[in-house]
Amino acid sequence: MRLLTTLLSLATAATLAAQEYAVPVLENEEPMATGKFEPTWESLSQYEVPEWFRDAKFGIWAHWGPQCVEGSGDWMARGLYQEGSSQYKYHREHYGHPSEVGFKDILPLFKAERWNPDSLVQLYKEIGAQYFFALGNHHDNFDLWDSKYQRWNSMNIGPHKDILAGWAAAAKKAGLPFGISFHADHAWTWYEPSRRYDTQGDKMGVPYDGWLTKDDGKGQWWEGYDPQELYAQNHPLSEGSWANGMIHRQWGWGNGACPPSQEFATNFYNRTLDAINRYNPDLIYFDVTVLPFYPVSDAGMKITAHMYNHSMAMNGGRNRAIVFGKILENDQQRQALVWDVERGAPNAIQPEPWQCCNCIGGWHYNTEIYEKGTYKSAAMVAKLLVDIVSKNGNMLLSIPLRSDGTFDEKEEAILREFGDWMRINKESIIATRPWKIFGEGPIAESTIQINAQGFNDGNYTKAGSDEIRFTQTAKNLYVSALAWPENRTVIVRSLAKGSKLFPKGISKVELLGFGPVRFDRTRDALVVTLPDTPLNGIMPVLKIRK
Repeated sequence: MRLLTTLLSLATAATLAAQEYAVPVLENEEPMATGKFEPTWESLSQYEVPEWFRDAKFGIWAHWGPQCVEGSGDWMARGLYQEGSSQYKYHREHYGHPSEVGFKDILPLFKAERWNPDSLVQLYKEIGAQYFFALGNHHDNFDLWDSKYQRWNSMNIGPHKDILAGWAAAAKKAGLPFGISFHADHAWTWYEPSRRYDTQGDKMGVPYDGWLTKDDGKGQWWEGYDPQELYAQNHPLSEGSWANGMIHRQWGWGNGACPPSQEFATNFYNRTLDAINRYNPDLIYFDVTVLPFYPVSDAGMKITAHMYNHSMAMNGGRNRAIVFGKILENDQQRQALVWDVERGAPNAIQPEPWQCCNCIGGWHYNTEIYEKGTYKSAAMVAKLLVDIVSKNGNMLLSIPLRSDGTFDEKEEAILREFGDWMRINKESIIATRPWKIFGEGPIAESTIQINAQGFNDGNYTKAGSDEIRFTQTAKNLYVSALAWPENRTVIVRSLAKGSKLFPKGISKVELLGFGPVRFDRTRDALVVTLPDTPLNGIMPVLKIRK
């Protein structure tokens, strides 16, 4: 009877496992590294964030690939197949109709001819970055390395360069931890518009190139390549596929999303492990809900366990690795992964380190943003950074690169101005920790909700001089007013005489980059008088001995 009960229990467990992961990946080609971590939440929740990441606070991301060729912004490889969209119109006018010239035909135009990873990464380090991220692949399913499992890659097509190898070497030379972001798991649904057709006009009813197969390539530049290995459309369309916004509701593989095949999920798993094993990144980022293909596949769980075990094997038993996840559902997931918030922040100190990923423009280079001058300013970047760090977070900032591998002069001016501010004020950012409260002011005292995976940063960019943020080290408390006050006076209510938050006396207040400044501590506030002329165009940071 006991044996029967045991067998029934095992059968039930196997059934539950099969239900949880309807699309289990195969490890025939890329075995998952074994060690302390297994691909379960119970095991992964043993993870501890390494101190280097807690100290780092600021990283830069080169979110750069072939979708930068047209300069029409993020998701252009999907947008060019959406009839009537600005990206469709631009693509048709400048390159051709998507039935004749699809995204596959843009890939050879991605040359990276002026790309100099050493000089770029060195500049990022000079302006204060403590780690560096590169794009491994995007939803466009094009691998930016000499990929073993995806022939559509940057070594075979376009630059004929191993982009990740160049970035990894530059990061190592600069002494910066290296990260890779992987986004190609969503190509399965993201490329579905490539199987549409125009509903009006002279090309009405003519299918776009998402239907092409290897046999159609005879005599073409892509002869021998299978477009379906790029577009991944050998499957039924998801429910509501012709509704352009439906993909956002289906991002977590629910609400009628066509489930991925085992072959597709395994291919993404193999490609990701291939990159991890080759380039030994310290960080990996997924643009997903929780983990890739979760909860329909164990691919993301196995990649995470591999990343942690691989890091320990490479670092003498210490785990230096970070794996980011979005929209984490519970405390166990937030123990297993580092929470990433896209273009936003929670309005409270978080118990565990987290990261905001943001960008000064669009995720992929957008000529319109350049022409209209609508990049985030250096002051805006600094406001977001200071707010994030006060809440136990890091900021990963993307600086869009043009197709040739360079940034434009407006981006450079923003970087230089921000870098000048960081050189003086980085002691209030790097290697700090949150104080007893993160801040005071109308925004700090507001209820600000996160929208989906983030998207609330507009609330913080409006911050003025009455918005105060705190960080600390063992010896010092740092007080940042998020803009220079017009009356040269910073008022800090939390540091009033008799405040329980800071009961000690204050003998000196310093303005970083200037020196001691006059102050008066009343029962209502600490009132600090700044110099007549602002030191920069961003914000003042005060230092108080604890």
